[in-house]
Amino acid sequence: MELVEKKPVLALRKAFWKNYGSLFGLVGICLILTLLSDRFMTVPNLVNIARQVSINAIIAVGMTLVIITGGIDLSVGSLVALSGCVAIMAMELPGADFTGIVLGLAVAAGAGLFSGVLVAYGMIPPFITTLAMLTIARGTALVITAGQPLVRFDSPYRVLGESNLGPVPVPILIMGMVLLLAHFILKHTPLGSCIYATGGNEEAARLSGIRVSRIKTLVYALSGFCAGISGLVLAARLGSAQPNTGTGFELDAIAAVVLGGTSLMGGRGSIGGTLIGALIIGVLNNGFNLLNVSPYYQLIAKGSVIILAVLLDQFLRR
Repeated sequence: MELVEKKPVLALRKAFWKNYGSLFGLVGICLILTLLSDRFMTVPNLVNIARQVSINAIIAVGMTLVIITGGIDLSVGSLVALSGCVAIMAMELPGADFTGIVLGLAVAAGAGLFSGVLVAYGMIPPFITTLAMLTIARGTALVITAGQPLVRFDSPYRVLGESNLGPVPVPILIMGMVLLLAHFILKHTPLGSCIYATGGNEEAARLSGIRVSRIKTLVYALSGFCAGISGLVLAARLGSAQPNTGTGFELDAIAAVVLGGTSLMGGRGSIGGTLIGALIIGVLNNGFNLLNVSPYYQLIAKGSVIILAVLLDQFLRR
């Protein structure tokens, strides 16, 4: 009788940590950093964290959709670089800012679409497909720029990365719009239900009439599109596009998604959790910098956090 009574309690505990564990982790990290540095809990620093997090969070939104379907996208960092380079090159002509933005987004989304087609219809494993796209996109960015950074200081396009709308920086507003739209799609549209069903049980989804191949193709295209948005915002913020930028961004995005509670096995995840995961990564990076921790140790800590998050996910699933 006692064992029967404990089972609901254990289930409630698992559900609690599954839904709110990352949030408690974020709060705990913030409290520790507040005690260790008097500069952490200041308005300028918090705004700076949010601005920096916006790049990773937008990428992580697309990564969330892919991972929910049971896939992975390693090409997003290279697509950040490629989209920024294509956009800046297209803006060389006077008044071509809009054209540059459209081309930058189209190239990134097109690359994601191509990866999705190879995964869904070519039956190539996502890891191999997106790893190949990572090198192709990076190589393309290096070729079209001859390996040199592209600088554009006098463009209205810079408002995407530098300006504020009232007290809120534009990159944060863009991040908010992307997050809200993705949350609405996942939770309140048939497409969102199809994405969850595809990751939960692909064969059952196919038998129930869901066009699984189309869903997979679409989520990779959306992942590329999100990477393109981040590439444009980053280039606007820096005033330049560099073919080597975005290196390692895919790891930060995957870390944010996993820390946010999205299962690497597919079928479970949320945009709100991804935002919390991105904030954890951003707060850790900021805290390490405030405490003058070596970048080498930062990489070790980030990898350790990912391992712990995956172990926790496996434990909760069991």
